[in-house]
Amino acid sequence: MAENEIPPKPDQEDPSTPGTPKKEIPPTPENEIPPELAAPETSPSRGPAYEEFGTAKRSLPPVAPVAIAIVLVAVVVAIIAYTQRAKPVAHGNIDGVWFSQPANMPSPMILVAFTLRNVSDKTLYVKDISAAVKTDQGDQSDEAASASDYDRYLTAYPDLAGHGRPLQVETKIQPGAERKATVLVTFPITQQQFDSRRDLTVTIDAYDQKPIVLHDQSGAAK
Repeated sequence: MAENEIPPKPDQEDPSTPGTPKKEIPPTPENEIPPELAAPETSPSRGPAYEEFGTAKRSLPPVAPVAIAIVLVAVVVAIIAYTQRAKPVAHGNIDGVWFSQPANMPSPMILVAFTLRNVSDKTLYVKDISAAVKTDQGDQSDEAASASDYDRYLTAYPDLAGHGRPLQVETKIQPGAERKATVLVTFPITQQQFDSRRDLTVTIDAYDQKPIVLHDQSGAAK
């Protein structure tokens, strides 16, 4: 080899020896492809990793079963409400009404006779009694006169005597029994106003029960 001739590199074909294959160059840090730039591995095509609830597979339950369930629940609630409803404890009616105002008395007295029936399966205990009247001049109400004062009132208003005895507070009425009694009250109205009344009621308050209200049917039509 001449002194100035450059020897071939190991990875190049020797020009002096035609046909000699070129040697492969091993990878070096300068020509190695970084892993993050390498082409990602491909996998068989698949759908998304989630399913939308708007699709047919995730649709809402059928309407018919839901409607049937709602109807059944409503029927059950209605049956329970009907069986547990508040039942009346007593019935009654007003049998007669009398107005009295003697000339020497500044105010009138009204006596109301009534019948009260216990239609419940429990004993009825009377707590309080009152009466009210509705006229064109307005509404008036009064607590019933005490049974201990009855004789004194009837002496002062003799034309009210003979129509029965009062229903006393704490009176007990057994299941299925009835009681006929009277109530004495006073309203600041005249005989004419009372006779043209729109309504007259007697209210009996019982322990642990709703008030029992009796209406005067004869006066309601006036």
